[in-house]
Amino acid sequence: MAEGWLDFEQPLADLVTRMEELAAIGAKDEVKRLQEQIEKQKAKLYSDLTPWQRVLLARHPRRPYPLDYIERMVSDFTELHGDRGFADDPALVAGIGRIDGVGFVVLGHQKGRDTKEKLYRNFGMPHPEGYRKGMRVMELAARFGLPILSLVDTPGAYPGVGAEERGQGEAIARNLRDMAMLEVPIVAVITGEGGSGGALAIAVGNRVLMQKNAVYSVITPEGCASILWRDPSRAGEASEAMRMTARELKGFGIIDEVVPEPLGGAHHDWDEAARLLKDAVMTNYRALAGQTGPELVTGRVSRFEEIGAYS
Repeated sequence: MAEGWLDFEQPLADLVTRMEELAAIGAKDEVKRLQEQIEKQKAKLYSDLTPWQRVLLARHPRRPYPLDYIERMVSDFTELHGDRGFADDPALVAGIGRIDGVGFVVLGHQKGRDTKEKLYRNFGMPHPEGYRKGMRVMELAARFGLPILSLVDTPGAYPGVGAEERGQGEAIARNLRDMAMLEVPIVAVITGEGGSGGALAIAVGNRVLMQKNAVYSVITPEGCASILWRDPSRAGEASEAMRMTARELKGFGIIDEVVPEPLGGAHHDWDEAARLLKDAVMTNYRALAGQTGPELVTGRVSRFEEIGAYS
């Protein structure tokens, strides 16, 4: 298996490898023929993915992370650090910049690429100080009347002893409460994994979007399978039962819009993925921009109150 390819992508990986070999010896006609085959194979391979295959794409090691999108979407970005209480948490990045000339506060989970960065970023799982930093920066946005863009990509909040000692549950709960009350437009986007309260803690938006190959759920499929069947290898089965894909969640009204991705997934073309994401973000922001602060709060609270069935 070529580096970065998933198991189910093996037929496509073989074609790409062959094309690269032919390109190296200058076989232009064969390269052109294989390029056509690759496009057909992509269309076939990615036309009807299973929920588990979308989970794998959401976790793809080459999938763009928030800082990759920020680099392509946000100009004059200045990252802000620290929760002013304990520490700075690199698992959650936050700062101020401009999107199409409009001032935004942007925040998101950052997983890390190589081993060193993954450890530094704690695999995108924030400690309480990460969520407190995020809330501090969002409150700054409200103070200066700036809209907020939240990019969600985490398997969940960090469940370690230190995080619990410093109030992980309280930090998430406070974010849910205080984010709901901010009198500025909030657009949240699930760009990869949206895992449990760790995702929801920065996803209380007026508009909640999901990229086509992202997933959003209360627990990972492996965790669900471990609880239900005591067998994490049944994660694929769990992912189908959990209804965690963008299309399914749009049908349930959990999210408002599915953001398209380049054919095969965002990892195939970061620039195009960022362009599609920016278009969706700005369209939704403009729909909110004319509302007053109280209207934004009322709409946001109502949006979440209407989720689910209860009596």
